[in-house]
Amino acid sequence: MPVLGQNQYGKAENRVLKVTRDGAVHHLKDLSVSVSLSGDMDAVHLTGSNAHVLTTDATKNTVFAFAKEHGIDSAERFGVHLARHFVDSQSAVTSARIRVEEYGWERIAGDGPGGHSFVRTGQETRTAQITFDGTDLTVVSGLKDLVVLNTTDSEFRGYVKDRYTTLPETDDRILATQVHARWRYSWTGGEETAPDWDACYAATRGHLLRAFADTYSRSLQQTLYAMGARVVDHRPEIDEIRLSLPNRHHFLVDLSPFGLKNDNEVYYAADRPYGLIEATVLREGAEAAIPVDLTNLP
Repeated sequence: MPVLGQNQYGKAENRVLKVTRDGAVHHLKDLSVSVSLSGDMDAVHLTGSNAHVLTTDATKNTVFAFAKEHGIDSAERFGVHLARHFVDSQSAVTSARIRVEEYGWERIAGDGPGGHSFVRTGQETRTAQITFDGTDLTVVSGLKDLVVLNTTDSEFRGYVKDRYTTLPETDDRILATQVHARWRYSWTGGEETAPDWDACYAATRGHLLRAFADTYSRSLQQTLYAMGARVVDHRPEIDEIRLSLPNRHHFLVDLSPFGLKNDNEVYYAADRPYGLIEATVLREGAEAAIPVDLTNLP
């Protein structure tokens, strides 16, 4: 006999752009917000009764209304407001998960006195996931599609070789990856103790980049651990960070047919297949809680 298992529903990828007008100077927050609700929802699946269903259209409208009523000072705080609202206002909803992607904009130089012209930044996308079960909040911030590259200080040798191994060893290679990172805060609620979300994001991003740049890499795994460890060492409010690093391979081009020597100067970039290196770095004593989420892979 079939039995209903885990289920949830909501409205995905609600695009909301919030303009805050500070006189002639304007400020932008550009988000994609996905709402997922779970709880006492068996009847709608088994009998078709909608008595406990808050419509997905209502969840969409709530996102836009909260952008007006509460403003958007950070992706995390906005998600906390939404998660608490859905659980506290709907008796059938026992858990809410809010996922947020934030897209960056910067002012166009020479924008005159008004300060209302922007250009979309093209580096990474900021992410956040907020889960509320009526008691505890779990906030997982992150970023994706942050592309970084070292032109040297990377080698790869001493690995296992079998009959199918063709990759030559190298003591000087390009190391490039597209960073996907998620980090979990120890904070579980209480406005008076909430982190400064924007400052934490900027600092964590900075530590990831610094570790990537400063680590002499013998493998992408080693670099990954150095990046995660630096975050845990320097950010006491973070208990766990999960990193997914696809290896963006760059191979030396054989220029010998043209009578030319390639002294680690000319490469071709192979976009696929790619090595995929993933791991979680935890604060000592903490338990892993960030799920493996294949939707974050490139």
